[in-house]
Amino acid sequence: MKRKSKLFLTFLMMISSFLQAQDSLLLSKNEFLNIVKNYHPVLKRYQLQNKIAQAEITKARGNFDPVLSAKLGEKDIDNTLYYNQKNIELGIPTWYGIEVNGGYNYLTGEKLNENDTKGGLYNYGVTIPLAKNLWYDKRRAALDQAKLAEKMTRAEQIILSNELLLDAENTYWEWVKNYEVLKLQRKNVELNKKRFEFIKKTFSYGERAAIDTVEAESQLQNFQIQEKEAYLNFVKSTQDLQWYLWQDNLEFYEIKAPIFPSEKMNSEITNDYLFLAQKLNKDNLINSQFLKYYAFKNNILESEKKLKWQSFLPKIDFSYQFFNKENKNAQMLPLFDNNFQYGLKLEIPVFLRGARADYEQAKLKLLQNQQDIKVKENELMVKTATYQQEVENYNEQISLAEQNLNNYEKLLKAEETRFENGESSIFLINSRENKKIDAQEKLINLKAKVIKSYNKLKWMSESIEQ
Repeated sequence: MKRKSKLFLTFLMMISSFLQAQDSLLLSKNEFLNIVKNYHPVLKRYQLQNKIAQAEITKARGNFDPVLSAKLGEKDIDNTLYYNQKNIELGIPTWYGIEVNGGYNYLTGEKLNENDTKGGLYNYGVTIPLAKNLWYDKRRAALDQAKLAEKMTRAEQIILSNELLLDAENTYWEWVKNYEVLKLQRKNVELNKKRFEFIKKTFSYGERAAIDTVEAESQLQNFQIQEKEAYLNFVKSTQDLQWYLWQDNLEFYEIKAPIFPSEKMNSEITNDYLFLAQKLNKDNLINSQFLKYYAFKNNILESEKKLKWQSFLPKIDFSYQFFNKENKNAQMLPLFDNNFQYGLKLEIPVFLRGARADYEQAKLKLLQNQQDIKVKENELMVKTATYQQEVENYNEQISLAEQNLNNYEKLLKAEETRFENGESSIFLINSRENKKIDAQEKLINLKAKVIKSYNKLKWMSESIEQ
């Protein structure tokens, strides 16, 4: 809080002297957005999230890495060597659940088990799942899901980055709006200062009543109040803008000179809104990052459902080992004639309650996500139509507001002419002027609104282009 208050006071001090500043900075919209894209820590955090997802893929691939193991052991009691063992093995998992292994075992001693083989013994073998885990297993599911999660993370990163850039750009245009309102109020104050001085002089010459000076001073004070309010709004919007300004080393960028926008409120930048709205039609929205996110999530849930289905199958694992004693020629064929060991392992859950529950949950999660896709698709269509209507409506309002402002300017000019001819009063001039200034502020606000609505369309369309 202390830092925030300090920054706020710094802005007040900087901007209060902006008329005298000789080294003020001008910031364009494109320059501002480039700073946000290149240095904002939130965007860098999203990029790190992508790297984390890529690391998960590497981790899942690690489940298919060959495993080399070795073991040494010896037991000796009362100078009796029970056993001395040296063992090394290599296991190689494959994509289809089949595991190949090989090894060498040397064993000697006086107290060996009857089924142990003395001396050096080579073994080569394979373990094959015949039902469960043959077509799909946890290792394959983990890798598939990690790849899909990386794509899902990338889509989410684009969505969140675009949302941040939308907020940043609209913050910039709010800053521009407040600056234009501030300039308008400063101009009004200067104009009314001159008018007040003129009325005082004419009063001193006996040409005006004293009440006219009171009327002129009241109008000036009213505009001075509005100027201070506009000034405070500009300071606050400048502070909001600075939240997006960072340096390359993730240090907060503290503005050391007065900074002002180089852009002006111009509603013509929204002229291609129809093109953006057409690009956001239903067919194109399917390829947007918004729906791709849910599509990748759907594929992850499909993988999980496929994995859970494996639990309905009996676990039947066949294993075969071929043995060859050291310093003897290997004779593998026929496989089941000599120097071999095989096994067949069978596991069947009796009630399959766990399997049924897991599979049902997987189906329900998939159904939930498919409903989310429909909801999101409808939401995007509604937002597109809403933003399009907002742009159209605000442009129509701007056209009317410009005509309205033009009429108020004519009425004010006519009233000033009547005042010079002695046919009007300072009260009527102030009334006309207030109407004109209200129209000017309204026009500025409408231009800010149409630009913000246009930006929502623009950044939604960015999710399709990338």
